[in-house]
Amino acid sequence: MDTTKAVDTKYREDQFYLAITYNLLAQKPNNVKQTGFSSGFHFGYIRDFPLNERRNFGLGLGLGASINSYNHNIFLSENTSGEIEYINLSDADINYTKNKFSTYLLEMPLEVRWRTSTAEEYKFWRIYTGFKVGYLLASSTKFKGDLGKIKHSNIKSFNEFQYGLTFSAGYNTWNFHLYYSLNSILSSDARLGEQAIDMYAVKFGLIFYIL
Repeated sequence: MDTTKAVDTKYREDQFYLAITYNLLAQKPNNVKQTGFSSGFHFGYIRDFPLNERRNFGLGLGLGASINSYNHNIFLSENTSGEIEYINLSDADINYTKNKFSTYLLEMPLEVRWRTSTAEEYKFWRIYTGFKVGYLLASSTKFKGDLGKIKHSNIKSFNEFQYGLTFSAGYNTWNFHLYYSLNSILSSDARLGEQAIDMYAVKFGLIFYIL
């Protein structure tokens, strides 16, 4: 009986992915700070397109989603005209226990991929770098403090498209992941006094790939 195992010479590294990140706000306005833990959860599927005969170099194109929260001291207040105003809670001397906004994104990652995998080796080193664009499906804000409990949803001043550079590297299942935004979370209409709230997202954490 021939027990030789067939080797798939046309293998792909098609993968489901799951990432957990800590979210930072870069380029914050004066006296704006983050409070508490800001987290991100990212998941999806990436199709692999090898570009060389060894199949250790290629492209990855995927579709996924993410949920992101940012805790900070900028309060979103709705005026009598229904417009959103932005207030620095520290400057206004308003006490609070929770103040954050959250974004819910549909995302498309595009990666340049290098790895040490073979048709028979499923544990390998990898370096994936690329670009990711996200479309804002929904947004929300939550406040709890001296002013009571206040919630808003689908604020118009959030940018509909959010995009940035990505980098992932590691061995087997455990991998470091970094996302650096190339555009602001909020549009130029969002202002804190005379200053634009031109904040960018920087996310870093762990990403897990599942074949």
